[in-house]
Amino acid sequence: MSAQDVLVVAREGPVLRLTLNRPAKRNALNDALASRFEDVLGKLDSTIGAILIDAHGPHFCAGLDLSEQKDRGPIEVHQVSRRWHAIKERLQFGPPLVASLHGAVIGGGFELAATAHVRIADRSTFFQLPEGRRGLFIGGGGSVRISRLIGVGRLTELMLTGRQVDADQAERIGLIHRLVDNGTADAAALETARAIAGNAPMVNYLIVHALPRIADMSAADGLFTESLAASLSHAASDAHTGMQDFLNRSRAAATNERPSDPAPSPGRNTRDPV
Repeated sequence: MSAQDVLVVAREGPVLRLTLNRPAKRNALNDALASRFEDVLGKLDSTIGAILIDAHGPHFCAGLDLSEQKDRGPIEVHQVSRRWHAIKERLQFGPPLVASLHGAVIGGGFELAATAHVRIADRSTFFQLPEGRRGLFIGGGGSVRISRLIGVGRLTELMLTGRQVDADQAERIGLIHRLVDNGTADAAALETARAIAGNAPMVNYLIVHALPRIADMSAADGLFTESLAASLSHAASDAHTGMQDFLNRSRAAATNERPSDPAPSPGRNTRDPV
């Protein structure tokens, strides 16, 4: 299988679909996949409103391909880790990312899923961090991203025990945003990605870039940054169009609800409320 084949790239209107395609290896992450991600993410353009990541075969991703990793020394392992950090940084701070999950979401696959802004899973999905049982520490960004999703305490327990988390518990603790029937996650994720791509580009940009940074700030700095983001969104032409459309619909609805309003009495203020 060539590097081109391990990640299938397709356009679905404004959505860029990235499909992991190593089903015989349970879509384990390897060097060829890293190269393919780097190539694709280096060529994104403004016509892409959202990214959808999914996977061929019965599993989303079973982690890092240990057949490539087992003979590497500490420096090489550090370099591989930092390479995947950079790839996931591009995913996190690119167009909004929706993940369609099913089957095994393990190790590096778990960390990849945690990079997504929206995670939709079917009931076959389960999560696991078994690295500790193999004498390893996670290296794909999970110590930061997963802990922010479920807290350091839960992450610690999952890393120490290596136990599986099924789809129902994953939804309860905040690992996934939406749980759907088996075989329907891809369709639900594509519908969601298309809806997100329909948002104003400035708003999507601010949500993706500002929120994680606000989370790292003091409350005062975060609130100030929030005000800056709000003012930037308000200045965009999409915001004025959206507000005017809302006001027009509200006025039309009010007119339909009150078709026979009495004539205003003398001195009544007849202006529309804001």
